[in-house]
Amino acid sequence: MKAIRLQKVGGPEVLEFHDIDLPPPASGQVRVKHTVIGVNFIDTYHRSGLYPTSLPSGLGLEAAGIVETIGEGVSSLKIGERVAYCSGPIGAYAEANNVPVERVVKLPSGLTDEIAAASLLKGMTTQYLLKRTFPVKHGDTILFHAAAGGVGLIACQWASHLGATVIGTVGSDDKIELAKSHGCAHVLNTRKDDWVKRVREITNGNGVRVVYDSIGKNTWSGSLDCLSVRGFMVSFGNSSGAVPAFEPGILSAKGSLYLTRPTLMHYTRGPQELQETADDLFSIITSGAVRISVNQRFKLKDARAAHEALHSRATTGATVLLP
Repeated sequence: MKAIRLQKVGGPEVLEFHDIDLPPPASGQVRVKHTVIGVNFIDTYHRSGLYPTSLPSGLGLEAAGIVETIGEGVSSLKIGERVAYCSGPIGAYAEANNVPVERVVKLPSGLTDEIAAASLLKGMTTQYLLKRTFPVKHGDTILFHAAAGGVGLIACQWASHLGATVIGTVGSDDKIELAKSHGCAHVLNTRKDDWVKRVREITNGNGVRVVYDSIGKNTWSGSLDCLSVRGFMVSFGNSSGAVPAFEPGILSAKGSLYLTRPTLMHYTRGPQELQETADDLFSIITSGAVRISVNQRFKLKDARAAHEALHSRATTGATVLLP
């Protein structure tokens, strides 16, 4: 089969398109024949070596498709069923992948494969962030960075649906209207605006209850300054680089703040929790309250171009690969 492989870590140029042999699924695994593959920023961390992997390696964690082959001991899925996965094993940038059955979710009939592959990782991330890491309630004012990104467009809609006032940030003026049309009451350009000052003005000096930050290094200090007393800092990514080392005392100095660095794996620890998280996402999508925007489509062989687009910050919404 065709697959993207890494022989070394580095920039998008290290992505190579190869013929590889995929062994039969092991006990407890199913082979998923991919119809659509999700592209996520975490893929760039694996590719660059920020999150180490054993080389040579495949790439990608998310895809939708059909169950093609079943390994020994699998009884919960049948050949031909529509499924998706988003927590590995790494190797989704391929025509198929062998996946542990406990990491696979069933897709409802009202959801297309493309929407599933474009939304599962980003949408389940949104689900745990808004409903479990810091449960957003009606009347809350929140700050969500990268509001026009893949997670941001889902999260801002969902938070608005929950009754929150959403302040979103973007990196360019041409993304402002997109963020506003997806749930943001206010949109700030971090490259032009004094966004910390504007957040304080919008909140009458009080700050926000929670900041959701996937940018990391460039927004870390400002995000802390946007929080209310006993506010909650949720650092769930580092697209601009890792958060710098800091003394814990800064959290008390800025208002007895809370800080967490959550991951999806810790919020979907078993098959039941995984399926329940996915079902909550699928429900909000099929209700129409959250729209999934698939704005970039590339052929599998053009994964390098997809990563170049991600790094240029030219993408909005979701990006997918087509086998």
